[in-house]
Amino acid sequence: MTDQETENENTFPQRNSRVAIENVIPEIDEGHYALKRTVGETVTVEADIFADGHDVLTAVLKFRPQNTSDWQETPMSFLVNDRWSGEFSVTETGTWLYTIEAWVDHFQSWRRDLKKRLDAKQDVSVDLLVGAEMVQAAAARATGADATQLLNWATDLRGEKKAAIERALDLQMAGLMARYPDRRLSTIYQRELRVTVDPPLARFSAWYELFPRSLGAGGRHGTFKDCEAALPRIAEMGFDILYLPPIHPIGKSFRKGKNNNPKCRPGEPGSPWAIGSSEGGHKSIHPELGALDDFRRLVEKAREHKIEMALDIAFQCAPDHPWIKEHPEWFLKRPDGSIQYAENPPKKYEDIVPFNFECEDWRGLWRELKSVFEFWMEQGVNVFRVDNPHTKPFAFWEWCIAGLKQKNPDLIFLSEAFTRPKVMYELAKLGFTQSYNYFPWRNGKHELTEYFTEITRPPVSDFLRYNLWPNTPDILTEFLQSGGREAFMIRLVLAATLGASYGIYGPAFELCENAPREPDSEEYLNSEKYEIRRWDLSAPENLSGLIARLNRIRRENPALQSDRTLRFHHVDNDQILAYSKMTPDKSDIILVVVNLNPCYTHSGWLDLPLEDFDIDPRRTFQMHDLLTDTRFFWHGQRNYVELNPHRLPAHVLRLRRYIRTEHDFDYFL
Repeated sequence: MTDQETENENTFPQRNSRVAIENVIPEIDEGHYALKRTVGETVTVEADIFADGHDVLTAVLKFRPQNTSDWQETPMSFLVNDRWSGEFSVTETGTWLYTIEAWVDHFQSWRRDLKKRLDAKQDVSVDLLVGAEMVQAAAARATGADATQLLNWATDLRGEKKAAIERALDLQMAGLMARYPDRRLSTIYQRELRVTVDPPLARFSAWYELFPRSLGAGGRHGTFKDCEAALPRIAEMGFDILYLPPIHPIGKSFRKGKNNNPKCRPGEPGSPWAIGSSEGGHKSIHPELGALDDFRRLVEKAREHKIEMALDIAFQCAPDHPWIKEHPEWFLKRPDGSIQYAENPPKKYEDIVPFNFECEDWRGLWRELKSVFEFWMEQGVNVFRVDNPHTKPFAFWEWCIAGLKQKNPDLIFLSEAFTRPKVMYELAKLGFTQSYNYFPWRNGKHELTEYFTEITRPPVSDFLRYNLWPNTPDILTEFLQSGGREAFMIRLVLAATLGASYGIYGPAFELCENAPREPDSEEYLNSEKYEIRRWDLSAPENLSGLIARLNRIRRENPALQSDRTLRFHHVDNDQILAYSKMTPDKSDIILVVVNLNPCYTHSGWLDLPLEDFDIDPRRTFQMHDLLTDTRFFWHGQRNYVELNPHRLPAHVLRLRRYIRTEHDFDYFL
């Protein structure tokens, strides 16, 4: 053999496979990142699968938890134009793998062609012998009773012609042959793709944020025990997660005063995000909140109320954080020798020092920051809200979150990154379970429709789970500032129904706190970030009743517990937004109609796709408003809606169809 022939021999493919597998979805960035699902959800996979010639193909979707070695399989179905589809359910948290295998199915091709020859009244004697050889070969791949049965059928195919034809067309034999295919020349997709499977709380949750220090009575600093006392009320409103801003010692150097005043007066508590003092750092607790045992008790008591505790992790330091002295190499120094404080020009944050992630000891820094999560995991915390992750390296988050979730796949990480879309999406791909987003600033019908259509459709919906917050301690939007109590009700309904996960910065939202620090600012006047506030939660304007009702509606209606079926519907008034969600079996269909104008009553004609809802257009159907318990009888595709924001700016309607019983009696389902 010549050198050229030897070189040509070395270019042979490893397998003589005829099938091509292309354009697999979902597949995030060529398989570099995992898509996201929660326990019990379905992963639907599509691909282009084809081969030369006209043979019949068989394809299977292969899947398994990463910690097991045995693949499970489910058949893929042909759709159209060489497009195939299959699906599997994920039943436990952790990383799952999936891929596709396909092959030329010679037996099915033989069976198809045999039928054609029979229809054409051709002699099939030789064809039956070909089939017998295939069945006998399958018997060699089978075991036990199946092998015996296949050998008997191979004998039948070699026997009397009429009986052999009947056996060849037998569906039972075709089914058993499908269990023992010849895969020697199959094609396996080039990648094993990943699914990160999170607990159900990652898909459906309601968050309540509060500052523990503001819960104290009689002017004293609040404690974890005060938080315990607040748990029944928070649970009664229907929240799943209680989120606390940083609970660590607060720096004294350059401490900010009331309304972010650079000069702090005696007794002012400072910002909880200025972490660290002589009393400790990220693994310590502010002494006025209590001890570590008090925090552990709070976590346990919260779980008794079916509430998970979420902690804020902010990777930054006050100038007197212990790490400043212990690890000066982790921070930037200016030419005058001072530590570089945080800036976002023209804003200055003198009470905060950022880490230098480009320092020589970056590995030591990474390990220490990861250990902060591990410390609080040991105290029982499974949910973390991460402050400004977009100002830390992507590689750090990918490494850190992967390592943590390997220890505990039930962890949930909420990314607080109000940043550019590509950066926000990258953080979601890297491992963050949920993401803040642009919802606070999307107020008009067109921008809401456009934005939520983008983030609820693949590919974005395969890696990003949004969590909707109408306000935060940093964000008091102009809409809330100017719209009064009605604006808060509008944004609450939108957050709770557009999103399966949402949250509120609690007391401030409940009491419709809407005074900005100055014109054109989104900062609160007398912000709780810089002072201890006293909230009168018994005030008549409190929205707790509406919040509790919405959370109860969310829990009682599975349609609102996912975002994948969100669809918008036409209303001939730009001030009215209408959208629906439904369960896959259409047993629960929720239609939400919201007046986006907090000042004026608006009305319009709403168009519904009755065929998508399995509604007979000739029949009346009932729309049950779950907010007011009012029932409307609608007929046909177009129906009239009118909403007065001063009464209630929204309908949350459950569709109830007429069902005819065997006794010819109609009732609503």
